[in-house]
This record gives sequence, C-alpha cells and structure tokens, in this order.
Amino acid sequence: MTLGPVEVVTDPALSAQLLAWLLAGATLGTLSGLVPGLHANNFALLLAGFAPAVPGPPLFVGCAMLAAGVVHTFLNAVPAMALGVPDAEMAVTALPGHRMVLEGRGYEAIRLSALGSVLAVLAAVPLAVPVTRAVTAVYPTVRANLPLVLAMVVVALVASERTWRGRAGGLISFALAAALGALTLDLAPEAPLDAGGTLAPLFAGLFGAPVLIDAIFGSGIPRQDEDTIAMSRPLLGATAVAGALAGAVVGYIPGISAAIAAVAVLVIVPGGAGDRGYIVATSGVDTANTIFALFALVAIGQPRTGVMVAFESANAPLELPLLVAAVVVAGLIGFVLVIVVGDAYLELVGRMTYWKISAAVLGLLVVLSYLFTGALGIVVFVVAAAIGMVPVRLRARRVHLMGVLIGPLILGG
Repeated sequence: MTLGPVEVVTDPALSAQLLAWLLAGATLGTLSGLVPGLHANNFALLLAGFAPAVPGPPLFVGCAMLAAGVVHTFLNAVPAMALGVPDAEMAVTALPGHRMVLEGRGYEAIRLSALGSVLAVLAAVPLAVPVTRAVTAVYPTVRANLPLVLAMVVVALVASERTWRGRAGGLISFALAAALGALTLDLAPEAPLDAGGTLAPLFAGLFGAPVLIDAIFGSGIPRQDEDTIAMSRPLLGATAVAGALAGAVVGYIPGISAAIAAVAVLVIVPGGAGDRGYIVATSGVDTANTIFALFALVAIGQPRTGVMVAFESANAPLELPLLVAAVVVAGLIGFVLVIVVGDAYLELVGRMTYWKISAAVLGLLVVLSYLFTGALGIVVFVVAAAIGMVPVRLRARRVHLMGVLIGPLILGG
C-alpha cells in the first residue's frame, strides 16, 4: 500500500460543512451507543440502508458514518457499565467495568475507557501505514491457515483460566456458543428491519441478558464517588498502545473480537493492569479497529466491519488524509462526550429502581431481536441467554462465548 503526497488546502466554508457532518455523525453515534443491546454491526448496517438516500457529498456522508462508528465505540461502554450490574456475590465473573461500578468507581471506569479509546486513536494514526504493510504481508498465510490460528486462540483462552473449573466452564461455553452460531448465523429470517441478521439476538442474549437477569435480583448501583485514575501513566499508555496494535489484528482476521484481543494484550502488558487494564485495552482495540479497518479496505479491498460496509454503500471516495482526520476529530468528540454523558448516565441510573430498569432493558432487547430477525430472533435470543448463563455459573470468563463466531469459522475452514 502506498500513499501519495498530501496537499493541505484550507477552505473555511468546506471545513465548516465537514465539521457539521462530523457533528451529525457524532450525534448519531452517541444515540446508538447509549441504546443497550444495539450491536455496532446492526447500527452500521442500518446506516448502510439509509446511506444512498442521504443528500450530500459522498465524501462528507462517508466522514459522518466514520464519525458515527467511532463515537459509537466510545459511548457503548456507558450502558455496558451502568446497566446489567449483578449483585456483589456475582461480581467474580462480572465484566471488569461492572466490578468497578460495584466498588463505587464507575466514574474512574468511564475515564479509563475514554482514555483507552482516545489514546488508541492517536497511536493508530502514525502506526496505521507500517502496521498495515506488515499485516498485509502475512495476511495470505494467516488466511490460508485461519482455522488453525483460531483454534490456537481458543486453546490459549481456555488455558488462561486460573482454575480447572474455569477451564471446563470455558470449554463448555465455547462449545455451546459455537453450536448456536453454526445453527443460526447463516439464517436470513424475514424481519421488519434488514440490519445484520441474527447477530442482534445472538449478542444481546449471550452478553446482555445474563447480567440483566442477575441484576433484577441484585441491589443496584451503589454510590459512585471516586473518579481518580488508580493506574500509572506508563502502564496506561502501554496498554492503550498495545490495544491499538491489537486493533489491527481485529481489523484483518475474522472472528477475533475486541474482547479476545484484549485478553491477548494483557498477556504481554506488564503486570498490575487487572480490570483497569482490561477496560483500557478493550476500549483501545474497539476504537482503533475503525482506523485499521479503513486502511484494510484500501489495502485488501474488503470491508472488515459493518461501518466499512456502510461507508462503501455511501460510495465515498477513499481520501485517506481527510478520512483519518475525520476519525481523529470524532475521537476527540467521543472522548468529551463519554465522560460528560457517562457520569450523568450513572447518576440517573443510580437514582432509579434498578430491577425495573433491568426488566425494561430486557424487554428492549426482545424488541430489538424481533425488529432485526422477526419471531425467530426471539427464540434465538432466549436460547442465547440460556447459554450466556453458563460461564457465569461455572466461574469462567464470558469471552469464551465468542465461540459463536469463532466456532463456525473453524468448522467452515
């Protein structure tokens, strides 16, 4: 991949117009990120459906979609932390953000997520060209041996559990999720909205419903006090950069999610990262993936994320300098929004009756499942929710449930 010389031209009118499009995209990404259970791919495919009808220059429409995708990756951490928090006795298997909320450190968790995302964006920009060249050099070999690569990832994830019970739970969780994915991923049921097939009920059931069900019987969100970040700057920076690099892997290799990449990142990051490092790394992977997916589209001509599918549908030209600048601006907007909106979100949820919120969000997930996949989606959601309870009860990490994507890829070769 080669980049030609860049000519910088300043036009106040065009700059103002572009900023308006970026703000519109950021607003859309904020709204979608705050809707529990709305997976990024479903959101992006909804964008793809509307893209041809959006009036405006294709380049600016594409920039708005990239901005929406980037801001979505910032804001989707907020409902993940504020909603579906289980009772303290279940915290041992709760997601790291949930554990910090239970400890009254939700504000810190939000800031860690924001920093992980924005630092990954800033790191990914200068790294994008050399990393993309390196990855594209080995990509044919990896793609030819993808089942073996993914199988090694699965073995490493299971082996990383600290107890034999956790390893058994991880293996069972992976097998059940893989079977569910093999049975449902290729289904194309009729539904009110054509936006991503069975991904919505699968992810909502596997990852959303179990913590919401436990939260109905929990005690809700405790008072949130501390927003001071209890993580050293060098460790935070190293974890964010490692997350950014892992974002390249997520952008190129099918089946590798941000959660899986974050687990791998924490293996090579210096000790002491813990839950905080997991939050920083996962946020970094998720957001940096947007940049690397853009470069992957240029390098191998394939859209690797739903946002890139939406981008292509807008017929936007691949003007990399402007697009990368748009992503950086969107990242800075997302950084501010996630802190301001996240704190208010936590305060609002903390004042409400928690079991009612959890029940309402469960109902919302059922509605989304129906909208994206019809009546069959509700069945898929219920089955996925049952499987999603397995790692929780067997004290294993939920990341094994990504077998819903990895399993079919391994079996399909």
